[in-house]
Amino acid sequence: MVRRLAVLVLLVVGVTLIVMAGTHNLRERQMAIQKSQQNQVNLSPADSSANSAADPLAPTMLGKVAPAFTLVDLKGKKVSLADFKGHPVVLNFWATFCGPCKMEMPWFQDLVAKYQPQGVVMLGIDQDDGMATPQIAAASKEIGVRYPILLPDNKIAKDYQLSDYLPETYYIDKSGKVVDQTIGAHSKDELEADIQKAIGSGGQ
Repeated sequence: MVRRLAVLVLLVVGVTLIVMAGTHNLRERQMAIQKSQQNQVNLSPADSSANSAADPLAPTMLGKVAPAFTLVDLKGKKVSLADFKGHPVVLNFWATFCGPCKMEMPWFQDLVAKYQPQGVVMLGIDQDDGMATPQIAAASKEIGVRYPILLPDNKIAKDYQLSDYLPETYYIDKSGKVVDQTIGAHSKDELEADIQKAIGSGGQ
């Protein structure tokens, strides 16, 4: 009787260990998949006529002086890049139809608040075609961003050599030079590293 009880206890312990190990392995796999998805570059075509270039992710403005612009925000106020001379500036081109844009914009909001003491300026530049300003304002409010959203003119896309994909982000240092350019949504850690690059470059 005692022997049977001992065997039964060993069986129960063995099954429990197997189940625990399986659960642990499942959790590890799920975490690995989640981390992989977080670090994955997400792209959204800027419009229906987007075509595949030889390398759509190749930076075009890296190391160049950021082109000057004057645009209007959602309230009709004029905003110029020159207004932020001496500040690290992040320009994020986005659109209301762009899912990856909506994923990373709250991260930008958090990071610009975190690095505000370092003088970081965040500007979102909408790329919706023909959408009314109140709709763009409502969309940005729903996403949860409070940094300025600017409406494009007919030349900024050409000046910044935008690709066919969104989001597209330019990190400009204090001297006005583009120190990084990314296409697609990246992880929050990657966004923060790029902002730190803009802060640390360009001198005083």
